[in-house]
Amino acid sequence: MEYTVKKLGELAGVSSRTLRYYDEIDILKPARINSSGYRIYGEQEVDRLQQILFYKELGVDLEQIKNILDDPDFNVKTALADHREKLVAKREQLGRLIANVDKTIAVKEGRSTMADKEKFEGFKKKMIEENEQKYGEEIREKYGEDTVNQSNAKLQNMTKEEFEQANTLAEEIHIVLAEALKTGDPAGKKAQKAAQLHKQWLMYYWSEYSKDGHAGLGDMYTADERFKAYYDKDQAGTAEFFREAIYVFTGKKK
Repeated sequence: MEYTVKKLGELAGVSSRTLRYYDEIDILKPARINSSGYRIYGEQEVDRLQQILFYKELGVDLEQIKNILDDPDFNVKTALADHREKLVAKREQLGRLIANVDKTIAVKEGRSTMADKEKFEGFKKKMIEENEQKYGEEIREKYGEDTVNQSNAKLQNMTKEEFEQANTLAEEIHIVLAEALKTGDPAGKKAQKAAQLHKQWLMYYWSEYSKDGHAGLGDMYTADERFKAYYDKDQAGTAEFFREAIYVFTGKKK
């Protein structure tokens, strides 16, 4: 069966404007253009749109999705199995969140009680699950299963005070890094202070410190668009500057 932009949009629940944009960026091209100038989509395009929407639901950006789908080794059956696994995990996470909300409502209505520790434990579990969904595959590939599992366990065992200290450090890193960026010197005192604070922050999540691991994170901050966007949100070039500062701090050569 074939579809126009309008019909495919109605079928998939996306706007015609979105489909035109997908055509412009070459992530979803129509099968053909008919004599009237309309984009026409066939079965292959429908299947590809399904994959795009699956990956978008999992938080993957369009550039990464395009790279995945254009990979000659891409296998639809394997991808669907992977999507299913992640969606089941997401469903389980949503189930726990719904249960937590229900209990919170019950507390507010005076029908139940919830200790602060219980609220905090639920928050930490949610944070771990979200990190796994967003970055789990990349982090596990780079650092290994044991390292990531140990980091998750350390976070799960973190006290509320430790968690607050880690968040305060994270905020301080951004402030110092912004000041360091103005100097333009990744080897300068301010930049090196940011790298030192970053090491302190890492130790709230890592079981042991590694210069190679620290430098590897600096690489990820520039290589992965999600990390890069996080650091560059206030000033473009921050992620690359921070990587260079971490290189100096850890003694890594370019």
